[in-house]
Amino acid sequence: MKAIILAAGEGSRLRPLTNTIPKPMIKIFGKPILEHNIEHIYKYVKEIIIVVKYKAEIIESYFGNNFKGVPIKYHLQNDEKGTGAAIKGLKLDTEVLILNGDSIFDKDDLKEIIKLKGYGVLVKKVQTPEKYGIFKVDNENKILEIVEKPEKFIGDLANLGVYKLNSQIFQIVDDIKLSKRGEYEITDALNVFANKYDLKAIEIKNEFIDVGYPWDILNANSIFLNKLKKSKIKGKVEKNVTIKGNVIIEEGAIIKSGTYIEGNVYIGKNSSIGPNAYIRGNSTFGENCKIGNAVEIKNCSLGDNSHVSHLSYIGDSIIGNNVNIGGGFISANLRHDNKNIKVMVKGELIDSKLRKLGIIIGDNVKTGIKSYSMPGRIIENDTFTMPGEIIK
Repeated sequence: MKAIILAAGEGSRLRPLTNTIPKPMIKIFGKPILEHNIEHIYKYVKEIIIVVKYKAEIIESYFGNNFKGVPIKYHLQNDEKGTGAAIKGLKLDTEVLILNGDSIFDKDDLKEIIKLKGYGVLVKKVQTPEKYGIFKVDNENKILEIVEKPEKFIGDLANLGVYKLNSQIFQIVDDIKLSKRGEYEITDALNVFANKYDLKAIEIKNEFIDVGYPWDILNANSIFLNKLKKSKIKGKVEKNVTIKGNVIIEEGAIIKSGTYIEGNVYIGKNSSIGPNAYIRGNSTFGENCKIGNAVEIKNCSLGDNSHVSHLSYIGDSIIGNNVNIGGGFISANLRHDNKNIKVMVKGELIDSKLRKLGIIIGDNVKTGIKSYSMPGRIIENDTFTMPGEIIK
């Protein structure tokens, strides 16, 4: 069996974080989304083909030509749109596992479909089937058809974008026509495939992690952090550090005296925390981060090479790479009326469905001293704020 991972998408709803990297390279719990999936399948496949397009060079540079001995090849998606277009032109002579590279699938769920005798797709029961691609199945979960966002109820098993198929799928994809949306849909190909072969719907038993908006990164990190059963400390912890909860401290990282960590936390390689820092909630820090004196970080995600050096509070926030937070920065994360926080995404105000959400900061940002931010605000890449500025 070979694997095809669809990783050509940009992830425009994740801007500004995806202005510099493709969505599958967003880091969750210290690793890109794409790497989590590759780790879960590489033992079961002879070759991995990654379909790339947007900022393809970043994916190719990161993974190279193999993963732990399993060959990796790259297929550049053409300008045609749609999930079907992603595999157009590919010709494999073996069974194939096709999966989306921008969501994280549980290793046991992936193993179940890989070991399945026959062909199948991963599905999840949903409460709002009209918002998804839905599989209609018989009493034995054999797929009868798939309908995109059905107007009438046909079932509640949503398509998650993981398929185990045979080599005929490539000819079927080449033969499908443009959909009403002007795209080549892999779901159209699946309808043809299901008419020719037994195709089973396999309901997932574990967590499926989808990262659609920047604040979903916080939830994704929490899922991994909450699974920690014990600490793994490869770095250095000085005297008079208090750790309550399970932490991962990678090589070269240091936790300086007086620091208080409360909650499950991931700290990347060569990062420095403290002295006298307060870290709480489910927080993750990338590589080469610096959290200094009298800084409080609560339930945040910080990218690589980002610094919050002194006298600051950042809560429920997502910070990109190469960010420098000036002294005295305060991020507000709660409205006075306790209503959900809304965020401007692609010109539309989106309800985050969160009561607490701080700031979203892109890469290469510098904030002036004593700057403040209102809940749910965004600082775009390559910008700076003036001292004392309020980000409204």
